[in-house]
Amino acid sequence: MERTVRYSKKREAILSAIQGTSCHPSAEWVYRQLKPRHPDLSLGTVYRNLDFFRQRGQVQSVGVVQGQERFDATVTPHSHFICNCCGSVSDLPGIHPETGLEQAVSSQYGFAVERCKLTFYGLCPSCLHQDQNFKEESSS
Repeated sequence: MERTVRYSKKREAILSAIQGTSCHPSAEWVYRQLKPRHPDLSLGTVYRNLDFFRQRGQVQSVGVVQGQERFDATVTPHSHFICNCCGSVSDLPGIHPETGLEQAVSSQYGFAVERCKLTFYGLCPSCLHQDQNFKEESSS
């Protein structure tokens, strides 16, 4: 028997904040965005609601980046790129994790794969550009 979920303006605002950005926000980011309009909002409420949305499949966790769990409102299968320098998270919609990887793991190792996540790590174009400028200045 499924419990009735009560309507909450805060819950709606939290989900809207995540759905309205492509930055893959942390709970702290959501809290900072909403606190001016919802002065009685607590960080605990944000965390509880993010977990609620994750359990319902409305958001997914991208993982922990620079010490903070990051979230994504796009729950269809897609890959991510995480910058090791600035911590930015980018969607890679053209790189699909399900292109045969699950079947390869299943047949090779005997696992019953339900899903997989594909995440790339490195430097984003902005950090790569800054790194190259730093190297050029250092060698002068």
